[in-house]
Amino acid sequence: MSAKEAIKLVANNKKAYHDYFIEEKYEAGIELFGTEVKSIRQGKCSIKEAFVSIDHGEAFVEGMNISPYEKGNIFNREPLRKRKLLLHKREIMKLAGQVQAKGYTLMPLQVYFKNGRVKVEIGLARGKKLYDKRDDLKKKAVKREMERDFRNSQVKV
Repeated sequence: MSAKEAIKLVANNKKAYHDYFIEEKYEAGIELFGTEVKSIRQGKCSIKEAFVSIDHGEAFVEGMNISPYEKGNIFNREPLRKRKLLLHKREIMKLAGQVQAKGYTLMPLQVYFKNGRVKVEIGLARGKKLYDKRDDLKKKAVKREMERDFRNSQVKV
């Protein structure tokens, strides 16, 4: 990344990484109104319950909550409305084919500003089973324990 590409993270979907295996990631623009952008600049955006759907060759993010802008009065939009994602047609067709054929789902992973524009990182995800989640938790606990032991061994020397 060059120095020009200033990225400011606004929202992160940790739940998606816990519940799904992320196979591929895509960056998409999002169609917003002025008050929504101002609200996102203040950090009032949540993608915890959001998902991506493809209707008639267009990608939409649904369930993404952008709180109304305080000074927006009549120009504010509905916080949970369906918002269009800006992707190339071939990317949309590729994603639609994989979602239908292989049983994948599309999840928004991050919302961030890149060069002054709001971007959404979406992931092609496959659901985890309960035992997969348990394995991940075990691996995390072992890693944490090893780091703790390593830190303690350095302090004693």
